Amino acid sequence: MLHAAVIFVSAFLIFLVQPLIAKQILPWFGGSAAVWTTCLLFFQTALLAGYAYAHALNRWLSLRQQAMLHSALLLVACVLMPIVVAEHWRPVGTEEPIARILMLLGATIGLPYFLLATTTPLAGSWYWKQYRASAPYRLFALSNFASLLALLGYPLLIEPFLGNRATALVWSGLFVLFAALCVRMAWKTAGAVGPDETRPASPNAPPPAVAADAPANDAPANDAPANDAPANDAPAHLTPAKGAGLSPGWPSWILLAALGSAVLMGVSTHLTQNISSAPLLWVIPLALYLLTFIISFDHPRWYVRGVYLPLGAICLALMAWLADSLDLALAAPIYAIGLFVLCMVCHGELHRLRPEPQRLTQFYLAMAAGGALGSLLMGVVAPLTLAGHYEFQIVLILLALLGFVLRPDGAFIAGHLTLRNTRILAAVVLAGVCTFNWHYVDYYRYQVRTMERDFYGVVRTRDREGGGTIFRNLVHGGIAHGGQHQREELQMTGSSYFGPGSGYGRVFRSLDATPKRVGVIGLGAGALAVYAQAGDHWVFYEISPAVVRAATTQFSFLARMQGTHEIVLGDGRLALEREAPRQFDVIAMDAFAGDSIPVHFLTREAMALYLKHLKPDGAIVFQATNRFVNPMPVIRQLAEAFGLQAVLVSDSPDHSEGPEYWLSSTDQVIVTRNTALLQAAAIREVAQAIEPIPGLDLFTDDYVNLLRILKR
Repeated sequence: MLHAAVIFVSAFLIFLVQPLIAKQILPWFGGSAAVWTTCLLFFQTALLAGYAYAHALNRWLSLRQQAMLHSALLLVACVLMPIVVAEHWRPVGTEEPIARILMLLGATIGLPYFLLATTTPLAGSWYWKQYRASAPYRLFALSNFASLLALLGYPLLIEPFLGNRATALVWSGLFVLFAALCVRMAWKTAGAVGPDETRPASPNAPPPAVAADAPANDAPANDAPANDAPANDAPAHLTPAKGAGLSPGWPSWILLAALGSAVLMGVSTHLTQNISSAPLLWVIPLALYLLTFIISFDHPRWYVRGVYLPLGAICLALMAWLADSLDLALAAPIYAIGLFVLCMVCHGELHRLRPEPQRLTQFYLAMAAGGALGSLLMGVVAPLTLAGHYEFQIVLILLALLGFVLRPDGAFIAGHLTLRNTRILAAVVLAGVCTFNWHYVDYYRYQVRTMERDFYGVVRTRDREGGGTIFRNLVHGGIAHGGQHQREELQMTGSSYFGPGSGYGRVFRSLDATPKRVGVIGLGAGALAVYAQAGDHWVFYEISPAVVRAATTQFSFLARMQGTHEIVLGDGRLALEREAPRQFDVIAMDAFAGDSIPVHFLTREAMALYLKHLKPDGAIVFQATNRFVNPMPVIRQLAEAFGLQAVLVSDSPDHSEGPEYWLSSTDQVIVTRNTALLQAAAIREVAQAIEPIPGLDLFTDDYVNLLRILKR
């Protein structure tokens, strides 16, 4: 029972802390999808360090020395509770985000997470040394159950009812309980075994090496697998497969683990940058990934090559074709299925290539190293070296190449897939994947003027012809964020989401002609500057340096606008927190990357901050156009909580010809206590009431429920 309790609590805490800590720091880095991938890199690297630590303890220290060192580290970790990120880690806008995130994670949860990661190999080793028997198979099933319980329970059962701080306090309390149980287990084992570290083996025990280091599946993305099998069939499960095409050894183990980790990172990035960077969309890919580890290492019968390799070929082709698709209703299910199938191939092959018992620890370390390597390449190397999101397409091509070295040995539909037929299939898939990817490379080459990538996404500018004019767009992710006519006489006219009929256009048209102060959160192309008047002062808040460079070099809005302006680099909300009241007449909220909505701009604390900088009769205009999330009821609740009114302005222009061709349909919400402004003809004639969502709780920094505002 003691070993069961330690393994259950450690596996539960490992998966609970991942979305919890990432959600705490998400608002500090603009709600970027890259926050989660950077966190995954940290988790996998810490896991690798934990496995190396466990291996070193078992190799070089006695049980008593292990108990002393591990107990001391657990005591230090308990002193560091609770796991709440210190305020001094808040960025000011000039820091390198990846390094900043890794350092703050290390300072906040580094030691506790590291010690949790060591638990399963240490617990398995100590159990074997005490009882000289394989750990009960139910312990590993229990660990897998605890992992999935935490992973799926956080967005569905914990996040909707507990805030960040309350959850962090509960987690910290559970960690102290875990530490006490783990210390008890260590010293009980050391006392039972004695200084000579020998104990008579049970009559029916398997050879000692079989279970010495068999950890449960408690890792985020490169988990050590569950015990290969119950004791009575251990020899069959620990015999490496023959004729696999890859030979058992570090290179093969690292390669397969890295590819599985890279697929996880690619799918997670695609979902979060186009919907919302939120725990719900973090855990779904991670849960599927974990499930493939559980299934693959439960029993060889679950991974049938003759089924999964052809399915993988189909998924590769579909995922390659949908790599840049904005139709997530189609792409998301295919990506989820593809993630499961491709990871089953990677992890099934890992199980086939498992070594003899004497090399089990090396096997786990190699898998951990592969998972960390995949995360490093996708989360750090690719953003620093590739101009666009090309890394996932590269991963798909590498997976297709596996078909040339893997030979299925099982029946598929009508018959046996031969080596020759398999390689033909792999060649066809590879050609298809390369063709689909070349389609996008070719598209970018001839349609894009400039392209730059930073931590917050890929920024492109492109010229398009239509409606008798040439129009230059700024594209962030897969969504155009404003643009400019290239004809001289049209350059300072409203377009895209900022036309005369939009909420922005109607508000500026309804205000008097006196000089104004305007704050814009989200620079984009700078398209809102067409509404600036002489004597105005505008402040643009932008977190992405790449967006600032594109707006200032590829568009003339800022150079030609009337009045004066300044650009504040960094997250708009954090910048407003540091500044004295600006007394803005208008605050324009247009902070979106791709189609992802940064929910930290839609909380009670954020609204209080806006009102601190807004004149009493000023107005806030929220860009509410989104294909997947409906933020309008949230904005209405925030307005009512502060005694303001909120109305919706939907603009669906007729853009069949001329400059109007480049006007976009859009939804924007005007929030103000200025009744006279709402009664202005330009607003009154189109203003609509916002339908509430029954039972929707007010969003706060401590509580956000994305499930309630997803579009059905």
